[in-house]
Amino acid sequence: MMADPERTSAPPPDPAAVDAPAPHLPRAANTTIWRRLLGHRLFITGVILFGLVLAMALFADLLATAAPEKMNVRARFRTPQWAFLLGTDNYGRDIWSRLLYGSRLSLSIGFAVVLVTGVAGTCIGLLAGYFKRLDGPLMRLMDALMAFPAILLAIAIASALGPSAINAVIALSAVYTPRTARIVRGSVLVVREMDYVQAALASGARHGWVIWRHILPNSMAPLIVQLTFIFAYAVLAESILSFLGVGPPPPTPSWGSMIAEGQAYLREAPLMALFPGIAIALTAMGLNLLGDGLRDVLDPRLKVQHG
Repeated sequence: MMADPERTSAPPPDPAAVDAPAPHLPRAANTTIWRRLLGHRLFITGVILFGLVLAMALFADLLATAAPEKMNVRARFRTPQWAFLLGTDNYGRDIWSRLLYGSRLSLSIGFAVVLVTGVAGTCIGLLAGYFKRLDGPLMRLMDALMAFPAILLAIAIASALGPSAINAVIALSAVYTPRTARIVRGSVLVVREMDYVQAALASGARHGWVIWRHILPNSMAPLIVQLTFIFAYAVLAESILSFLGVGPPPPTPSWGSMIAEGQAYLREAPLMALFPGIAIALTAMGLNLLGDGLRDVLDPRLKVQHG
């Protein structure tokens, strides 16, 4: 009589194998990744572009030639000159200084969105991917949010909450969290079936320990790439919210509000809208190139292959 395969006792797992760390990349592999990143032209270009914008935001106090809110009606629509490096706007405010402080605001909102989205999306994705009973309800909620166009949903939430930087972060985080959650969930579904995870569960390890020790570290590569792109999307979306008047309110300098103010004076002073538009384009391009480089190098299958 053949033995029932479901009742056949399996040999106990090796405690040493269970307690061993998850198959993270060894030091040599990490060194290889850094070398590949440093040799990736798109990644280096993205780092340079984003580094320039980041330097503008960090050293705005030192680089600014005037207070961003300071008005001078006698200096309206000045062309670029030594006193006003990029000219002045319709209120006589220095465009260069407003551009610098606008970069600080845009990057701050983008970083906050990445932080909130990364934490919330990771938690939801881990729960949905690891616990099957939670997968359906959580993913249906995420699908419901993703059913709306991202920017329209962000505009609706920001309009309902009122114009402010914090409300812009809330609106954009609500929009991009479902996308992050689905990325993390997909990685967790793969890692959950790995032998070292099954061995840990068979030894009686707690679910929280398995998630923290094995699942999360081996699901980070696609998450890092996704958050890089979300940073770029958040900067663009914040500019759209500010352009429509549902972002940070005036007189706070914002790239989107600068373009909105400049559109009425495209003939008299086209530089009012041109320079913030260039800043937005360079920031988005830098982050997208940086994300492309990370995506090419941090192949999600890399950790599994080295396992």
